[in-house]
Amino acid sequence: MNGAEALIETAIRAGIDICFANPGTTELPLMAAMDAVSGMHAVLCLFEGVCTGAADGYGRMSGRPALTLLHHGPGLANGIANLHNARRARTQLVNIIGEHMTWHRDANPPLATDIASLARPVSAWVHTASNSQSLAAEFADALSAACSCNGQVACLIVPMDCQQGAAASPAALKPAQPPPQPSAERLAGARRVLRAGQPSAILLGGPHALSKRGLAAASRIAAASGCRLFCETFPARMERGAGFPVVEKLPYFPEQALESLSPFAHLILAGAGVPVAFFGYAGHPSRLIPQGTHQTVLADPEEDAVTALEELADDLDAPDRGPVASESRPARPNGELTPRSLGEAIAAVQPEGLIVVDEALTSGLPYFLASASAPPFTYLTLTGGSIGHGLPCAVGAALACPDRRVLAFEADGSGMYTVQALWTMARENLNITTVICSNRGYRILRLEMARAGITHPGPQSQGVTELSRPALDWVALARGMGVPGVRVETADAMVDQLGRVLNEAGPCLIEAII
Repeated sequence: MNGAEALIETAIRAGIDICFANPGTTELPLMAAMDAVSGMHAVLCLFEGVCTGAADGYGRMSGRPALTLLHHGPGLANGIANLHNARRARTQLVNIIGEHMTWHRDANPPLATDIASLARPVSAWVHTASNSQSLAAEFADALSAACSCNGQVACLIVPMDCQQGAAASPAALKPAQPPPQPSAERLAGARRVLRAGQPSAILLGGPHALSKRGLAAASRIAAASGCRLFCETFPARMERGAGFPVVEKLPYFPEQALESLSPFAHLILAGAGVPVAFFGYAGHPSRLIPQGTHQTVLADPEEDAVTALEELADDLDAPDRGPVASESRPARPNGELTPRSLGEAIAAVQPEGLIVVDEALTSGLPYFLASASAPPFTYLTLTGGSIGHGLPCAVGAALACPDRRVLAFEADGSGMYTVQALWTMARENLNITTVICSNRGYRILRLEMARAGITHPGPQSQGVTELSRPALDWVALARGMGVPGVRVETADAMVDQLGRVLNEAGPCLIEAII
């Protein structure tokens, strides 16, 4: 057994059976190990940003560590944008990054890079393997780090000779550090706030507070205290629809967020950090806590927010069940296809158990509102703002949950960042319906330009917000990578096409001209 084989067997013993890979020469021993040791499925992604985004989606939906195999510093660099999103989502994720032979690095070969320096800004744990005998144990350390503190990104840099050299056996798995439990002081503080009877809201966030258990406890608290429930603007994972409490999303723009929270004397943070504006705007604060609203922390993002919510509900003598949404769908729209009618079309036909990966950006809010009482589903969003996440995330979600349908709700501009994900969908025959919001431009940039006072942009400013000359042909792009596609221009056609493809196996794409 060599070091690579010991590492792969350690991973399999930890329950990891998928690796999102874009390997090169220095990772070939690890690829050979996946043949020598049965139980690992290598999923080829044609760009490292697809590897890391897919690993993020897999980790969010499986609840287990996700694994990537990347080639040197440049390969890691190509995947950093979606590692940024994974870090913000607190996804359990381990990157194995190949490196030159230890004796070859001093020659300064063309791919020589300071891999560790690239990894640190998006990772909680970075380590370079020292030898083949210790490689499996060092991988076990990476796994333990990734599974700690409610999920982290870990990077293990593996020189090629550490993969090839002899190893005695796989490593023993190490227990992950469980998230800290809520303190008695914080529970008492939240209890005092809610018993005082003043208008209060709870902001739910992090990887678990918006889970089935977390939402059930939050609903009980709302029933006992009359507080309102909000979620982060971009939740990592959220259970939604009939059977779950109605949770308001904190608006994106700061003045709207402040207005939403202004009626409350108290804001309780449960798994969420202090809400912060996405960008700084003159005349608006960075932290979105209105003046006069008192902030109370029940649980930080790295703490056990679910237990905190359940204990708070019990402390308040809350009923066993709080109010939840009953199933209700919007009417099937017809006529012009707009962001609103598109969102209503999806909500009108989506099946129970759907996983929605929302990177529709400016077109996504109408869907969020329309789907509040749809059949129960899971909702994933772009946690870190680094676009190009949606299509890869859908790949990972589909592999984590092969018995569920995935809807990739994607903007045309951000979709082009990682369009290679379509090829992986086809190769793996994944049950993913991709809906492209084709507005032929970066609409969010146009909105931001107007907010910045650029009301009459010139040809250069307009040119870098347009996706035209030539217009993107998403149907042709999809077909070229093995995914059948169709273009729709009316709400009626969207309803018809969604009703068909959401019940068919395999990948497909709908380009929605809005």
